[in-house]
Amino acid sequence: RAPFLQAAGKNSSLDLLGLTEAELKEQFVRGDGPGGQATNKTNNCVVLKHIPSGIVVKCHQTRSVEQNRKIAREILQEKVDLFYKGEESDVFKEKKALEKKKQEKKRRAKENLEKKRHFKEMQQLDKK
Repeated sequence: RAPFLQAAGKNSSLDLLGLTEAELKEQFVRGDGPGGQATNKTNNCVVLKHIPSGIVVKCHQTRSVEQNRKIAREILQEKVDLFYKGEESDVFKEKKALEKKKQEKKRRAKENLEKKRHFKEMQQLDKK
Protein backbone atom coordinates (compact mmCIF):
# COMPACT_ATOMS: atom_id res chain seq x y z
CA ARG A 1 0.00 0.00 0.00
CA ALA A 2 1.22 3.42 -0.89
CA PRO A 3 1.70 5.84 2.00
CA PHE A 4 -0.49 8.52 0.53
CA LEU A 5 -3.40 6.07 0.54
CA GLN A 6 -2.92 5.35 4.22
CA ALA A 7 -4.25 8.75 5.19
CA ALA A 8 -7.84 7.61 4.93
CA GLY A 9 -10.34 10.09 6.25
CA LYS A 10 -8.32 13.09 5.06
CA ASN A 11 -9.97 13.12 1.63
CA SER A 12 -12.78 15.53 2.51
CA SER A 13 -11.27 18.30 0.38
CA LEU A 14 -10.56 15.99 -2.55
CA ASP A 15 -12.94 15.66 -5.50
CA LEU A 16 -13.14 11.85 -5.79
CA LEU A 17 -15.25 9.59 -7.94
CA GLY A 18 -18.20 8.14 -6.04
CA LEU A 19 -18.66 4.44 -5.40
CA THR A 20 -21.99 2.64 -5.36
CA GLU A 21 -22.60 -0.40 -3.16
CA ALA A 22 -23.70 -2.37 -6.27
CA GLU A 23 -20.13 -2.07 -7.65
CA LEU A 24 -18.57 -3.46 -4.46
CA LYS A 25 -18.04 -7.01 -3.24
CA GLU A 26 -17.29 -7.23 0.47
CA GLN A 27 -15.82 -10.12 2.47
CA PHE A 28 -14.82 -10.50 6.08
CA VAL A 29 -11.76 -12.65 6.69
CA ARG A 30 -9.30 -13.35 9.46
CA GLY A 31 -6.60 -10.74 9.71
CA ASP A 32 -2.89 -11.42 9.80
CA GLY A 33 0.01 -10.10 11.79
CA PRO A 34 0.45 -9.69 15.54
CA GLY A 35 -2.43 -10.19 17.94
CA GLY A 36 -2.42 -13.90 18.71
CA GLN A 37 -5.78 -15.40 19.63
CA ALA A 38 -7.60 -12.07 19.21
CA THR A 39 -6.56 -12.02 15.55
CA ASN A 40 -6.87 -15.74 14.87
CA LYS A 41 -10.45 -16.14 16.10
CA THR A 42 -12.18 -13.03 14.68
CA ASN A 43 -13.12 -12.19 11.11
CA ASN A 44 -12.68 -8.44 11.38
CA CYS A 45 -10.44 -7.91 8.35
CA VAL A 46 -12.40 -6.39 5.45
CA VAL A 47 -11.63 -7.31 1.84
CA LEU A 48 -13.36 -4.92 -0.55
CA LYS A 49 -13.35 -5.36 -4.33
CA HIS A 50 -14.45 -2.80 -6.90
CA ILE A 51 -15.91 -5.08 -9.57
CA PRO A 52 -15.66 -2.79 -12.66
CA SER A 53 -11.96 -2.02 -12.17
CA GLY A 54 -10.91 -5.18 -10.32
CA ILE A 55 -9.18 -3.17 -7.56
CA VAL A 56 -9.02 -5.01 -4.22
CA VAL A 57 -8.38 -3.41 -0.82
CA LYS A 58 -7.71 -5.33 2.39
CA CYS A 59 -8.12 -3.40 5.64
CA HIS A 60 -7.26 -4.66 9.12
CA GLN A 61 -6.17 -1.44 10.80
CA THR A 62 -8.49 -1.67 13.82
CA ARG A 63 -10.30 -4.35 15.82
CA SER A 64 -13.68 -2.95 14.81
CA VAL A 65 -15.33 -4.35 11.68
CA GLU A 66 -17.31 -1.14 11.17
CA GLN A 67 -14.22 1.06 11.33
CA ASN A 68 -12.36 -1.28 8.97
CA ARG A 69 -15.31 -1.16 6.54
CA LYS A 70 -15.24 2.64 6.57
CA ILE A 71 -11.46 2.86 6.15
CA ALA A 72 -11.50 0.24 3.36
CA ARG A 73 -14.12 2.24 1.44
CA GLU A 74 -12.11 5.46 1.78
CA ILE A 75 -8.91 3.77 0.59
CA LEU A 76 -10.74 2.05 -2.27
CA GLN A 77 -12.35 5.33 -3.32
CA GLU A 78 -8.90 6.95 -3.54
CA LYS A 79 -7.49 4.01 -5.51
CA VAL A 80 -10.43 3.95 -7.93
CA ASP A 81 -10.16 7.70 -8.45
CA LEU A 82 -6.44 7.33 -9.18
CA PHE A 83 -7.15 4.39 -11.52
CA TYR A 84 -9.71 6.27 -13.65
CA LYS A 85 -8.39 9.85 -13.55
CA GLY A 86 -4.65 9.10 -13.54
CA GLU A 87 -2.57 12.29 -13.36
CA GLU A 88 -5.73 14.43 -13.21
CA SER A 89 -6.70 12.85 -9.90
CA ASP A 90 -6.57 14.98 -6.74
CA VAL A 91 -4.94 12.00 -5.00
CA PHE A 92 -2.12 12.02 -7.58
CA LYS A 93 -1.68 15.79 -7.29
CA GLU A 94 -1.56 15.55 -3.49
CA LYS A 95 1.03 12.77 -3.70
CA LYS A 96 3.20 14.85 -6.06
CA ALA A 97 2.93 17.89 -3.78
CA LEU A 98 4.01 15.81 -0.77
CA GLU A 99 6.97 14.38 -2.71
CA LYS A 100 8.04 17.87 -3.78
CA LYS A 101 7.77 19.13 -0.20
CA LYS A 102 9.84 16.18 1.05
CA GLN A 103 12.55 16.79 -1.56
CA GLU A 104 12.70 20.49 -0.65
CA LYS A 105 13.05 19.60 3.04
CA LYS A 106 15.85 17.15 2.18
CA ARG A 107 17.63 19.79 0.08
CA ARG A 108 17.46 22.36 2.90
CA ALA A 109 18.77 19.85 5.43
CA LYS A 110 21.67 19.05 3.12
CA GLU A 111 22.45 22.76 2.69
CA ASN A 112 22.42 23.30 6.45
CA LEU A 113 24.74 20.34 6.95
CA GLU A 114 27.18 21.79 4.41
CA LYS A 115 27.05 25.18 6.16
CA LYS A 116 27.82 23.55 9.51
CA ARG A 117 30.76 21.62 8.02
CA HIS A 118 32.11 24.77 6.43
CA PHE A 119 31.72 26.67 9.72
CA LYS A 120 33.59 23.95 11.65
CA GLU A 121 36.38 23.98 9.09
CA MET A 122 36.69 27.74 9.42
CA GLN A 123 36.82 27.46 13.22
CA GLN A 124 39.60 24.88 13.05
CA LEU A 125 41.57 27.08 10.65
CA ASP A 126 41.21 30.03 13.03
CA LYS A 127 42.57 27.94 15.92
CA LYS A 128 45.74 27.12 14.00
